[in-house]
Amino acid sequence: LVLLPSFWSLAEGGKLLVMPQDGSHWLSMCVVLEKLWERGHEIVAVIPEASLLMKSSQSFTIKTYFVPYTQEFVDRTYHSIGENSFENPSFLEKFTFLLSNISEVTSMFSSSCRHLLYNEELMRYLNDSKFDAIMMDPVLPCGPIIAEYLSLPSVYFMRGLPCTFDYKATQCPSPFSYVPRTFTSSSDHMMFTERVKNLLTGISENLFCYLFYLKYKDLASEFLHREITILELFSKASVWLMRYDFVFEYPRPIMPNMVYVGGINCKQKKSLSKEFEAIVNASGEHGIVVFSLGSMVSEIPMKKAIAIADALGSVPQTVLWRYGGEVPPNLPKNVKLVKWLPQNDLLAHPKTRAFITHGGSHGVYEGICNAVPMVLMPLFGDQMDNAKRVESRGAGLTLNILEMTSNDISTALKAVINDKKYKENIKRLSELHLDRPIHPLDLAVHWVEFVMRHKGAPHLRPAAHDLNWIQYHSLDVIAFLLAVVLLSLFISVKCCLFCCRRWCCKKGRTRKPTKSKS
Repeated sequence: LVLLPSFWSLAEGGKLLVMPQDGSHWLSMCVVLEKLWERGHEIVAVIPEASLLMKSSQSFTIKTYFVPYTQEFVDRTYHSIGENSFENPSFLEKFTFLLSNISEVTSMFSSSCRHLLYNEELMRYLNDSKFDAIMMDPVLPCGPIIAEYLSLPSVYFMRGLPCTFDYKATQCPSPFSYVPRTFTSSSDHMMFTERVKNLLTGISENLFCYLFYLKYKDLASEFLHREITILELFSKASVWLMRYDFVFEYPRPIMPNMVYVGGINCKQKKSLSKEFEAIVNASGEHGIVVFSLGSMVSEIPMKKAIAIADALGSVPQTVLWRYGGEVPPNLPKNVKLVKWLPQNDLLAHPKTRAFITHGGSHGVYEGICNAVPMVLMPLFGDQMDNAKRVESRGAGLTLNILEMTSNDISTALKAVINDKKYKENIKRLSELHLDRPIHPLDLAVHWVEFVMRHKGAPHLRPAAHDLNWIQYHSLDVIAFLLAVVLLSLFISVKCCLFCCRRWCCKKGRTRKPTKSKS
């Protein structure tokens, strides 16, 4: 009787194909996959042989495929992104590096995708497995190509797409006036100059995404044997699971197939190990500060490390710093260096006073869930935008990683610890975030199962997808109405002129000439 519900759920379970994305993206997706597995679904994840964090799992099947690069190359590539964040090149050097980096990254991942698509044995297995749906992180659009090839309904699980492709693909309005574009570090309340910057960014991002997705577009057209755009591929998604919510994100329009599941990575607090429990208890009434710059930054330049260590020594709190680099010579006694720490469990501890973070979405949401004010040191990607959102809510302070001094760090850290407004603001954000009818994890699982059961969600797809650009903006209707107005005006003017001529002629005929008297 005890095992009967488990067997029943297994019998009722479906088959889900998963195309994940490496890095921190994989960590939050794993939480959803584990939950789906517990509910009796068969999960098959397809990953490259060389990856940063995607490894084998006991809960679901892992299928690997050959890629033309080594594990060392992957590790070096990912960690170089974090290391390069501490360099301060000129604009020309930065622009050149950006172009070369885009070329290198797209070449690496598009090559990986090509090896997957033309892996006949693996593709035959996927085709014969008769999956109910496919779940993916579509930032690198190999998953959408496979979904189109296998004719599978797809669920996107993501933080966002470059160039606001997520909103363009769903036909969701995204006004430049109050929806800040990615990498602008603007809030939704923009001054005139910020709106100019936002508009120019929105226009120029099309060129960036053309270069970024060009190889994928060519590969998709070649593999599917028809011309297709990346935006068209993205638009086929049944449901978009967005890893944020309106406590963190600025209010904006969304479409009915966009579901917000922010905070999905916030777990229940677990007991600390004896090692960390002893450190926390030894901090006394001052408490602790948690410091982590993410998994992609193992070490930082010594000059910057010395400045940070000097600042951390200026506060009475014990600082747990996740750091694997060379130990700075001025490391103060209140700073404990660790190569790994239970971040969420430490943030949930009542003695935690502040959180120093790089501004990744996982860390930010853990800070919000546990109501810990933040000092943000964004490094790359969307971290600048994440930091701006936290700062605009009054829940933390942002520092420029290239320009910050020891005094800047010390001042910011003391402010978020001692100024009550930061704790009050983050506590209010936490209360708003946690006041919800259903946990984001359960909501995500529901929508994945919904798509699996119903083979998609076509009833949520707006008719805007079937309109061309002229029809969408009603330019044909405007042109028609304008033509009617002009025609009516033309006819009216002609009628008036005709009546005037008739009246003048009639008046001339009725007037008799007078004879002069001699």
